[in-house]
Amino acid sequence: MSFRKEKDVLGELEVPSDVYWGINTQRAIQNFQISGKKFPTIFIKSLAQLKKACLLANMELNLINKEHGNAILQAINEILEEEKHLDHFPIDIFQTGSGTQTNMNMNEVLANRASQILGFPMGKKHPIHPNDHVNKSQSSNDIIPSAMHVSIIHMILKLIPELKKLVEILSKKVEEFKEIVKVGRTHLQDAVPIPLSLEFKVYKKQIEVNIKRLNRVIDELYYIPIGGTALGTGLNAHKDFASLTISHLSTITSLPFKINPVKAEGISSHNTIVYASSILKLLALSLLKMANDIRWMGSGPRAGLSELILPQNEPGSSIMPGKINPTQSEALIQVCLQVIGNDSVVTSGELYGSVLDLNVSKPLMIINTLESIGLLIGGINSFVSNCLIDLKANTKQIESNLEQMLMLVTNLTPILGYDKSSEIAQRAFKEGKSIKEVIFEMGLEIDNLDELLDPKKMV
Repeated sequence: MSFRKEKDVLGELEVPSDVYWGINTQRAIQNFQISGKKFPTIFIKSLAQLKKACLLANMELNLINKEHGNAILQAINEILEEEKHLDHFPIDIFQTGSGTQTNMNMNEVLANRASQILGFPMGKKHPIHPNDHVNKSQSSNDIIPSAMHVSIIHMILKLIPELKKLVEILSKKVEEFKEIVKVGRTHLQDAVPIPLSLEFKVYKKQIEVNIKRLNRVIDELYYIPIGGTALGTGLNAHKDFASLTISHLSTITSLPFKINPVKAEGISSHNTIVYASSILKLLALSLLKMANDIRWMGSGPRAGLSELILPQNEPGSSIMPGKINPTQSEALIQVCLQVIGNDSVVTSGELYGSVLDLNVSKPLMIINTLESIGLLIGGINSFVSNCLIDLKANTKQIESNLEQMLMLVTNLTPILGYDKSSEIAQRAFKEGKSIKEVIFEMGLEIDNLDELLDPKKMV
């Protein structure tokens, strides 16, 4: 490997000769060898979209000349349109809490590539300077949180279609199960009858509510602090820079971004990102309930509830032949647990990172939020495709359970009273008999008994 020498205020350093990053990035590579994890492509491309919007604003304000601006623009478009240079962002996610190293990584890649386009060697900061040109009118403190918002919105907009597909399949299951009445359960004990379709309406309702929540948080995420520079005061930024950047960004992304009216708020605190993460947690809890309920109702096939027949996707045991496990439920549950854990980290990032005029947990907060959305997209798609679509009701087992259920007696309490009804239920349980059999043996005469004990009439 050959190297070039670059110089900054701290001295000289060797940088691999064929990379687009520069000395600032190289120092970060050496100083932050922690996890080996890098920022995901969605964040890098969101940052590039912001750099493009900032560049166009600076060119419009005649703060960057056309020749330099077009070269930088070509470098940005190579990332956005051709997905080139994405392997030139090597910095560990655990770095400075402002994300400065990743911002400078982008500035250096764009500056070196633009200089190369203009026929100059890399690493000289000439004719394109990473700070003076690419980062003009910006600070890491406003560009990184703005990129955080952009990337989260992009990911949520990928998540919502998966949720709508889930709602669609749940609607089909509600229709498919609408005539099926089963034993309801509270405290894991038999309760009164309930339509199987109603249980699936619960899952559907919760997903629909979470879609509305996600749309609401998107509206908040549209407000970004670009133009606030270091502390939200706009130091070193043209008075029209923020509005022009927002206009260009909205065109580039086809999304209605807006200027945070108090830019300092979007720099010192990431409350809106915590809000987004909390919605992801609520969604995870709803998905977890659905996945857990389905694996409980599918337990068996002979010694469990066995009310649902789950698709047989793969062998479930290395030692027990023929065993099939609720693997899709288990996978989705694990996804949900990870999302819940990520939310705790994001919350802590705001709790400990937001001090005075800057939140210094930006990389931690965005990485965990983006991971949560990506996991939910994959987990939902897998569960829908490999479990929910082909899920069937075991009507034979459901009807057998109904015939033996004791809580049918609940419908008799207005006639016999709570104590007498309890006596009937306890005797039926101890003697292994049906409610109707015990009533006959006790010589109780009740009009319309068959109708009163018909589970379908109780729902």
